[in-house]
Amino acid sequence: MIIAHLCSITLAYIIDFLLGDPPNWPHPVRWIGSFISYLENKLNIGKNRKRNGLLLLSGVIILVGGLTSLSVYMAYKIHFIAGVVLEAIIISTAIAQKSLRSAALEVYNPLQENDVQTARLKLSYIVGRDTDNLDKGEIVRGAVETVAENTSDGITAPLFWALIGGAPLAMVYRAINTCDSMIGYKNERYQQFGWASAKLDDAVNWVPSRLTSMMFMVSMKPKACSREQAWAILFRDARRHPSPNSGWGEAAVASLLGIQLGGLNYYKGMVSDRAKMGEPLIALETVHIKMANTLMHRAVFGFIVLLWIGGMAVEVTFSWL
Repeated sequence: MIIAHLCSITLAYIIDFLLGDPPNWPHPVRWIGSFISYLENKLNIGKNRKRNGLLLLSGVIILVGGLTSLSVYMAYKIHFIAGVVLEAIIISTAIAQKSLRSAALEVYNPLQENDVQTARLKLSYIVGRDTDNLDKGEIVRGAVETVAENTSDGITAPLFWALIGGAPLAMVYRAINTCDSMIGYKNERYQQFGWASAKLDDAVNWVPSRLTSMMFMVSMKPKACSREQAWAILFRDARRHPSPNSGWGEAAVASLLGIQLGGLNYYKGMVSDRAKMGEPLIALETVHIKMANTLMHRAVFGFIVLLWIGGMAVEVTFSWL
């Protein structure tokens, strides 16, 4: 089945690259989000919130994994090609390369016209921080950080799990990630209820985030330092991020572009002092948004090549055994 998974992954990559997520089309992740919201309203009450949060997570995983598995099984029963195509379509809904690129360009384009106000507004759609008072450099930083962080959990991580378990596991990953994005916060409402979702999301992103940072590092020559220095910056700074996984993408992009990410952010007026990633060898400029997109595309393509190499190696090994 690994060959089928690899074919589906490649086709899904092409579908997403060309079509993305048309806004008026039905989308499984929106359905997952609605289901999570419904369960959260029912279960995030009382004293046993950590247990209830685990019940929500388990229910979402079972439903998403079960329905996807049944759909894929029926398609393969019809014909092998039908199964591959259906898996590709489903996997394409779990990745967001075109959407991520477009969101970054929505910030880049007004900055090119010195329309800072519109750029702030567009950035507010893709980040949680306050954007009303950001200057041009901070807007660029927010957009670049978004691309760097989301290349893994928005694209390569679901592809990684698709190699292992096809469309069902890709959608299970997306369900876990959606749970984390909706209830995995460390605040009074979700500290206990979202604990299981946050921990499981950290676990399923551990390997993909590190592989993705490696793909970043081999996809471009560093702009302002040697390769050895860039790798040193990556391993120095990646662990400074409050997330065990997000820092790997940010540190890789920062080291390659010769810029510094991280620093002060404000969330509803509350200050958050994030660890800094990279060295400020080059001042942040609008062009760095497009450069981050280029890095993202190269890393994703390299990741798919890596999946083919790894998948074929496993296939050959099992055939030989």
